[in-house]
Amino acid sequence: MAAPILLIGDRGMLGRAFRELLERRTRAYEGYDLPSIDAAEPAQIAALFRKPWSALVNCAAFTNVDGAEENEAAALRGNATAPEVLAQACKTAGIPLVHFSTDYVFDGRASTPYPVDAPLEPLGAYGRTKAAGEQAIRKSGARHLLVRTSWLYAPWGNNFVRTMARLTRDQPQLKVVHDQRGRPTSAEHLAATTLALLDRGATGTFHVTDGGECTWFEFTVAIAERLGRTCTIHPCTTAEFPRPAPRPAYSVLDLGKTEAMLGPMPDWRVNLADVLARLEAL
Repeated sequence: MAAPILLIGDRGMLGRAFRELLERRTRAYEGYDLPSIDAAEPAQIAALFRKPWSALVNCAAFTNVDGAEENEAAALRGNATAPEVLAQACKTAGIPLVHFSTDYVFDGRASTPYPVDAPLEPLGAYGRTKAAGEQAIRKSGARHLLVRTSWLYAPWGNNFVRTMARLTRDQPQLKVVHDQRGRPTSAEHLAATTLALLDRGATGTFHVTDGGECTWFEFTVAIAERLGRTCTIHPCTTAEFPRPAPRPAYSVLDLGKTEAMLGPMPDWRVNLADVLARLEAL
């Protein structure tokens, strides 16, 4: 029997998707998260490696984009120090590390999808810390599968889809940004696709999102229409909603490398419909 998968950050939005996927597939795993384990503490990770693992999947991260501007040190600890600690442990144990990164490592000035080898040019603290995590993993020499994704959502947790499902229910009208374009990603699709890549022995950097692309305004309109909301949704500019952290205007990730191995990614509207049908209480 294969050794279990070590799942770090199993209580977050993506961690839950991975945990439930492994349970459905009857794959052996053990999950850990704060406060029981701090992935940035080498001694705590070393203690976990007293037993054998087949792979380590790291779903833990500092994901508060605006909060990273206010506390870049905390973001760096979660997004760069912890991945470096995990990578070193995986290298010593001879197992692959699966780690997730973000479209925010790019500057958003492109007009065609970002390939996996595009230069890292983050605009803000969150992107800088995620880029630092990528670089630490590559420098470690550990066998790794680094998956960049974007606009993550699920039937549970704190995410854009659930927020807009609630606001379009409770508000008569909304303004939503129409000058930021990217690819939404179902956390469940991300987990399943990442596991498929891992099982294929994929290493290096891949992009995994839903298929297609849209703006936040178009995404919201689709959410409202699918749920039968009567809320009026108006497009607006990023400048009308200033935030502490800069957002990339165009962050569409190129899926060619992933689709060459696994086939086409399902369109975001298909994954969105599936998630909206199973929304947990708002």
